[in-house]
Amino acid sequence: MEQMEESVLAQMQKRLPKMSKGHKAIALYIEEHYDQAVFMTAARLGSQLGVSESTVVRFAAALGYKGYPEFQKALEQCVRERLNAVQEKGDVSATAHQPELFHSVMNANIEQLKSTWEQFSPIAFETAVNDILEAETVYIMGLRGDGPLASFFHFYLHMIRPNVILLQSSNMSEIFEQMIRINKKDCFVGISFPRYSVRTLKAMEFANDRNARVIAITDDINSPMNLYSSCNLLAKSGSISIVNSLVGPMGLLNALIAALCKRKPKEVKRHLDMLSDAWNNYQVYLNDEIDVIHEEDLESK
Repeated sequence: MEQMEESVLAQMQKRLPKMSKGHKAIALYIEEHYDQAVFMTAARLGSQLGVSESTVVRFAAALGYKGYPEFQKALEQCVRERLNAVQEKGDVSATAHQPELFHSVMNANIEQLKSTWEQFSPIAFETAVNDILEAETVYIMGLRGDGPLASFFHFYLHMIRPNVILLQSSNMSEIFEQMIRINKKDCFVGISFPRYSVRTLKAMEFANDRNARVIAITDDINSPMNLYSSCNLLAKSGSISIVNSLVGPMGLLNALIAALCKRKPKEVKRHLDMLSDAWNNYQVYLNDEIDVIHEEDLESK
């Protein structure tokens, strides 16, 4: 499997920065949708991406294949081996004792946090904090499995500062419509972990073309998400199961939120006070709810 990924998927990522715009679009689409692309002819793949069939054929040749059929055969083998790997993981999960499985998953999460700690860049972190606070509008985007991370960050960033927009859509044209006013005074935060999102990358490219400050939150310095970013925050993501763990990225976002709160404590307090008043005035929370009783409360009674 590793050898096949070296010759197809990893090779595409390695050559991505030097690819033409058309070849780059093909590579990113295949990375995100390889299980669909494997069944497409060169003509159909080109039609899907808005490029010519000959561009797809030249893309395969640029990777060292004699033609598109040979490239497609190599991609098919890669997909087959990935599916076998998923099946093997499923077999391990099915036979493992629950306590053993729990400890394996938790140990993997701990290793991801350690790796995130080790690749932490104070300069990049401080740059991200400054860019987010100084921007007139902050745009946040994370799709598919990265959606919960983007929603989490948007929810708490909205408490710290105004003009925070969460970009959400399965349609690329609608995403461009939501960020059409982005400019050099704004900041774009793109969150994407394998499998990388082509739509998020294109939105980051658009933001970069408009001279906005672009922050990438991803897993590796060689991630394609860093192509259009001026600031890269890295967090380890992976798991022993078929689902990538979000522990590392969530830890990074928690640290980022804490740093932003520390820089804007009065704004956060003002926002929470306004929320509390609204909840009380409009009876969002009922008076008969059970409050947690702490030990110090008991001692004072």
